[in-house]
Amino acid sequence: MNRFPMLALAAATLFPGTASAQAPAAPLATEPVGRKLVEIYRVAPGQHEAFLRVIAKLDEANRRAGLPPRQLYVHSDGASWDFLLIQDAEYPEGKGEAVGRAYRDMGIPTGPRFFTEFRSLLLEHTDTFAKGPTTAGAFLADLDATPRATFFGVSSPTPPTPAAGDPKK
Repeated sequence: MNRFPMLALAAATLFPGTASAQAPAAPLATEPVGRKLVEIYRVAPGQHEAFLRVIAKLDEANRRAGLPPRQLYVHSDGASWDFLLIQDAEYPEGKGEAVGRAYRDMGIPTGPRFFTEFRSLLLEHTDTFAKGPTTAGAFLADLDATPRATFFGVSSPTPPTPAAGDPKK
């Protein structure tokens, strides 16, 4: 099995600035990094088109509420997932009510009905929260600006600076 496409997808997902010269730049160290919700789905056999139609309907509700659509990645090779979605983890101020209104206007189920209807399309899924997009340099700048501490009341030691010519640089 060729793992390069999976690695390329992972790199494009985690580091969107490398995927295209036109991709937006990652935030600078001084800009707050947002939280994202990353969802990975394995869809029930024969339900792939229905799943995509539901996601398109949910994206339309977002559009009506003034929010962007989810970022959709479609499996092409490798692991067993079918679709990967990335979206903001929280609604901006006042947008949650607008999304709820769009759901009602469009007849989209909510609450327990959403859970049972949506889950009928799935074999399994995972959700995880992530901070980003960012860069290693921006994350390290944030880390370096954070006071060193431990859970045990003793300050973390400052890491040693590699000597010139040290191969562990």
